[in-house]
Amino acid sequence: MKRIYKWLLIIPIGIFSACDSLLDIDPEYTQDAENFFNTPEDFNRAIIGVYDMMQPAYLNIWIGEIASDNAIAGGESVNDTRGLHEIQDMTHGGVNDELRAVMRVNYTGIARANYIFENQNKIDFPGKNLILAEARMMRAYFYFNLVNYFGDMPLIIDRRLSINEVSSTPRAPKADIYAQIEADLRASIDVLPATVTETGRLTSGAATALLGKVLLYQGKYPEAATVLGGLIDSNPGGYSLFEDFTTLFLVANQNVSEDVFTIQFSGLNGGDYGCLICLNGNAAVGFHGVRQYEGPFYADGNSYNLPTQNLYDAFDDNDIRRDATILDIEAFIASQPNPSSITYAVGGGGHTGYYQNKYIKRANELGLPDDDLTSPLNYRVIRWADVLLMAAEAFQRSGNDGRARTELNKVRQRVNMPAINASGDALYQAILRERRLELSGEGYRFWDLVRTGQAAERISGFVTGKHELFPIPQVEIDLVGGTWSQNPGY
Repeated sequence: MKRIYKWLLIIPIGIFSACDSLLDIDPEYTQDAENFFNTPEDFNRAIIGVYDMMQPAYLNIWIGEIASDNAIAGGESVNDTRGLHEIQDMTHGGVNDELRAVMRVNYTGIARANYIFENQNKIDFPGKNLILAEARMMRAYFYFNLVNYFGDMPLIIDRRLSINEVSSTPRAPKADIYAQIEADLRASIDVLPATVTETGRLTSGAATALLGKVLLYQGKYPEAATVLGGLIDSNPGGYSLFEDFTTLFLVANQNVSEDVFTIQFSGLNGGDYGCLICLNGNAAVGFHGVRQYEGPFYADGNSYNLPTQNLYDAFDDNDIRRDATILDIEAFIASQPNPSSITYAVGGGGHTGYYQNKYIKRANELGLPDDDLTSPLNYRVIRWADVLLMAAEAFQRSGNDGRARTELNKVRQRVNMPAINASGDALYQAILRERRLELSGEGYRFWDLVRTGQAAERISGFVTGKHELFPIPQVEIDLVGGTWSQNPGY
């Protein structure tokens, strides 16, 4: 999507009012509803404001990998983004800047969507239903993030919440939140187009894929199989697997047929380290770069989110996805014509010898003026391979091993790996393993381990009954007068 406006709405609720050094979501200017939502352009500016709140995708990438067996936090030192190191070690608690950012970002997105719905009847114009459908899908996406991280959360729909109501608004059961998510997605599917002319706008295929994921995460396997299988069979967006996995995550190969639900970025600035939420670029890319790197192909970065030896060893030696996913820095240097000319530094936050090779800063993909923060590399929230693997899992858990193998082996065939012919639990485990190999580095691993009951055996320090959820930020509990209970174990 063309990022023209950086329009920030008033956030009229206590938990969104404070600022910190990581994230600044205070409005650059504000506009009340009486003087706004009077023209179609006002509504269009408002929906772009909702789209903006999907841009902090780096939080999901980092936490989804670092909380799992896929990566360590890295960085300059253990005090460089301490919250990520605590999440890595499973020592995180209610005081954690990264988790607070997750809550604030997603509720800000919800507040912006609700502001549109609160004023939806002020005027009528062609295209308003499409804007409302986009707002519904994004609200579902924000609530899905929140329920995964925190479980029960306040459920606020179609209106702003006055400051006087904050302390009396309880955390709604996550079943109620899931019901709202499903309702929003089903409503948006009926309105969103199959394809769009403006890059970055949401589609019915994106909403359907997200609905399938939401159902899968709840263990509603037959329903998920119906939704995801229907998407595969009808394929309204003309989706397909990109032929060359090794180049899929280059800027030159963005917006291809594999992209189902994608957050768009640009190489423009928009923000800085004092306001990451203001960025137009993908912050994860620069943060994943090789520290003080001087050499070909890559550019220097901040050495965050470093893949583990465990992840590297999970790949077969002949699986092309390994090197496309994980940069073995010493092997890369040794393969170059003049290796002695290539230098880099090791950060004090840990070093594995590996770097994320999907979302990483490359020399010919730099933005301006601060290329640490302005990568134009898009974030693929759901790509077609993920749809196929989610469908495979849903079909297998529903008793249809044949269809499950069909979808699983489409993914393996793309990377020239042999077909899987297993059945039952062996097939199920093969599907879960394939998810790790295909999707590592993209922020899904922790959630996959938690929802499949494998987190305790795979994640060091994971405590069953506690770490399935993250703690509610203590400052938010304090801001609502202590009326919200903390999650168990924290």
